Amino acid sequence: MEQTSPHKYKGYIMSMDNTTEIAALAAFLQGTDPSYRSGATQYIALFTADPGETGDLTNEANYTSYARVALTKATAWTGAANPFTNADLIQFPACTGSTAAVTHFAIVDTGPARATAINMMISGALSATLNVSSGIQPQFAIGALSVSAT
Repeated sequence: MEQTSPHKYKGYIMSMDNTTEIAALAAFLQGTDPSYRSGATQYIALFTADPGETGDLTNEANYTSYARVALTKATAWTGAANPFTNADLIQFPACTGSTAAVTHFAIVDTGPARATAINMMISGALSATLNVSSGIQPQFAIGALSVSAT
């Protein structure tokens, strides 16, 4: 996460969670569509620690007013090859109380409220910790989130 101006950060992709890896193999090898592919909306979530390969939600941000941000799949990302980047400004609700030291983000299929039953497709580390406190509105500038396959 690179500060491009006050409270505008970059995120870099780390990995797909185990469920997504298995779904990708099933799609490639068996032609089976993963359940999350049919929906028109996906969500960006923030975390205070790495959600890891299992998509652990324990450390999802929980500052006052936090909510996942909805993205329309058809228009949320630009690119036809590596990498894909976010096509629009992604703004989370401004913090109205409590604090969070945000270190990671993830693309998930459920939102906007924090939930326990989700598919976490991709997660990534931010290039620096974002300390969220009252009045801070986390956001990713256009092109700041870069998603690639290696």
